[in-house]
Amino acid sequence: MLNNETVFEIISKSKLISGRDLTEAKKSADAQNRSLSSEVLERGLVSEDDLAKITSEYFKVPKILLSQLQINKDVLKTISEVVARKSQIIAFQHDDKGLSVAMADPSDEEIVGQLKKKLGIDIIKYYTTEGEINQALTLYKEGISETLHDLIPTITGASDKTLKEAPITRIVQKLFEYALDNRASDIHIEPQHKQTVVRFRIDGVLHDIVTLPLNLHEEIVSRIKVLSHLRTDEHQAAQDGKLQIIYGQPMGEEDGAVYLIDKSQDGTGEKNVDVRVSITPVTNGENIVMRLLSERGRQYNLTNLGLSDADLLKLKKEIAKSWGTILAVGPTGCGKTTTLYAVLKVLNQREVNIATIEDPVEYDMEGISQIQVNPRTDLTFANGLRSIVRQDPNIIMVGEIRDKETAGIAINAAMTGHLVLSTLHANDAATTLPRLSQMEIEPYLIASTINLIIAQRIVRRVCSKCAVKYQESFSTFEQNLAPQILAKIFKEKPESVTLVKGKGCATCHQSGYVDRVGIFEVMTITPEIEQLIMTRANANQITQQAVKDGMTTMLEDGLSKVIAGVTTLEEILRVTRE
Repeated sequence: MLNNETVFEIISKSKLISGRDLTEAKKSADAQNRSLSSEVLERGLVSEDDLAKITSEYFKVPKILLSQLQINKDVLKTISEVVARKSQIIAFQHDDKGLSVAMADPSDEEIVGQLKKKLGIDIIKYYTTEGEINQALTLYKEGISETLHDLIPTITGASDKTLKEAPITRIVQKLFEYALDNRASDIHIEPQHKQTVVRFRIDGVLHDIVTLPLNLHEEIVSRIKVLSHLRTDEHQAAQDGKLQIIYGQPMGEEDGAVYLIDKSQDGTGEKNVDVRVSITPVTNGENIVMRLLSERGRQYNLTNLGLSDADLLKLKKEIAKSWGTILAVGPTGCGKTTTLYAVLKVLNQREVNIATIEDPVEYDMEGISQIQVNPRTDLTFANGLRSIVRQDPNIIMVGEIRDKETAGIAINAAMTGHLVLSTLHANDAATTLPRLSQMEIEPYLIASTINLIIAQRIVRRVCSKCAVKYQESFSTFEQNLAPQILAKIFKEKPESVTLVKGKGCATCHQSGYVDRVGIFEVMTITPEIEQLIMTRANANQITQQAVKDGMTTMLEDGLSKVIAGVTTLEEILRVTRE
């Protein structure tokens, strides 16, 4: 992997990024001990293709896209997986000229010399990106079904008395490992009549992964309960718990943690992943859903959430205030908490006291007091919020406003000189205001304390590795979108529109999508909207006024991202019509 100084020099010479943006990206990458290449790509400062081009030109070696090749496994394994991971090098072709290798760091002559000496053949260097290398490294792995093949017979063939926990432990470890390798956010383990189905949610969509014999289900449930400190003798009530996946240590047996090997070899992989566990009794047994709270979620900041420049400016203006309320709204799983954490990253300075009350605490943040809701000790959102207010905070984050008691305390805190951040379940920004009225908050309090409302959804990004352009008839837009929305995006009515879609490849598991991005509508409370709140206007009236005041609706923001090639029209319609 190229060091950050080299990447900085390569990009500086290319002048693809302004000196200020590049310096800020390097400071952030160095502070987080991560690669500058990843940082500039995630910030959207440069495309992966442009970065690959300037890097290959810098080293005077040709570039290669491994994702577009069919790599023979025998050729791949010419270099062991351990060496491939450590040196970020992939063998992809062997012919009369020698062994062709793709490298993330073409200046690494040491590994080239070692391979040449060991294999007795010439080594032909190519450059490829870290992302291409990491994707190619998955070729060393067998599919999860094959991986579990040797474990399952030893269990299914055993009697209850001789059933060993070790194979179950390894099965659970493999499920977590495979989920993380595939960027899954959730693992579902679902008992059915004749088998157990394991499904992963990847980029917001559930995928069937593997089926297991039904007689393994109770053992898997028991193992996860032990890890999560839940009651193993309770089968008729729902239980919630948590565990950790820990990298960089030998596999262990301690309760509360699953140990996996750090495959990065140099210790740069994720150090731990928090897992939120929910177990619920169903007709065929107990259903398990586990949310993986990995480092990827912590890497989001205000610049890479997907906010437009105009919306980002509105948000930055409002979070600079010392009092009032900022709400992130939308359905479950739309990224509300991630947005608030991104705001907290900006606000987290030594001169302010920040406290949160959450259920659960999803990510630990240095320098912030975080409280976990605990109904067993009567530590509810409302009671926790009362306690926080007495802790001399400047900024308060409430994980969710669920009832009128919590809403009342939060609004009162905003009135008395605190900046309050929270989430609420609402379809769009305007609907939030009547929702607060339903919680018996007086209109004058809503009007005077709400600074900003961010409504959002998450859509899948088009896979950059297999993205292709195509022409879509304008009639398709007319059939699915209102004329007023189209009029704002298209100045003139075209016959067709150039769009982008993923045709499917190994990187995106043939889905055409990799990763996700938000679509937003950001409503500031203007004097005109305050007046509508005071007269208890409905959501439609408030939306109309907000649009007059310059608000871009979620559908408009999504359509802009479709035109820009970030996502597809199908994705926008899917999430806005759910």
